[in-house]
Order: sequence, then C-alpha cells, then structure tokens
Amino acid sequence: MNELIVEFWYWWLLAFILLIFEMLTPGFFFMWLAAAGFITGLLVWLLPALSVNMQILIFSVFAVLAITAWRYFGKKLALETDQPLLNKRGAQYVGRIFNLHEPIINGQGKIKVDDTIWKVHGADCDLTAKVKVVGVKGTVFEVKIVD
Repeated sequence: MNELIVEFWYWWLLAFILLIFEMLTPGFFFMWLAAAGFITGLLVWLLPALSVNMQILIFSVFAVLAITAWRYFGKKLALETDQPLLNKRGAQYVGRIFNLHEPIINGQGKIKVDDTIWKVHGADCDLTAKVKVVGVKGTVFEVKIVD
C-alpha cells in the first residue's frame, strides 16, 4: 500500500491559504496557524524523511505554542489609546451629573443623556434632584444624589 507523501511546499501552501483567511477574518488566529504551517514546511524541507504523522504532530505543537504565546504576550503588549472609552459608551458618563427624566422610585428611575434615556439605580429621590453617575452595570447607571 502506498504511503501518503507530503512535500514541504504543501505546508507552505497551507500557510499561504491560512494567511488569506487571516486577511478575510477579524482577529489574529489564522496568522499563528500559518506560522506553524510555514515552520513545519521548513522542517520538512530540511528533513524530508519525516513521516506524515510526525509532520502533523509538529504542526500541531507549533500551532498550540504560537497561539498560546500570542495570547500570553499579546495581553502584555496591549496598545494604549488616546480614547480608551471609545467603545464603552456607558463608562463615558461616569462622573457626570444629570437631571432626572423620571424620579427614582424603589431604587429605579431614568435620566436623559443627550438623545437617549438611560435606566438608573440608586437611592429614591424626586424629579428635581440631580444625580451623579458613579458606575455602570450593563446598560444601567449606578447613581448618587448630588446636593
């Protein structure tokens, strides 16, 4: 029975295809698989007698190592931005003071921020009170009454 023969350039072709997937999808997942494929192809080029099972094992090990290394070091290399709250809309309002849109009754009320009504949670108060946003839980602001 004939054994499957995998040439080194098969791995490089796989790496190239994975890089194309990387360009078409968000994130950095396929790039690390492509790196593992390239390294495997390089090892197969240097050691052409490697069996197919060993090649797959090498690819698997390098893929796991590459992804694990990225997840570990990628968190340490997180980029600082000049707008850290850009996609955290609720967190942008922490520390600001607003008028109530509806009084806080049984711990729940509403405020109007620009053109949006937000639910609030805090101490009961009437409609004339001003409140300061001190935190955000999901889409509900935690507020305190301001004198």
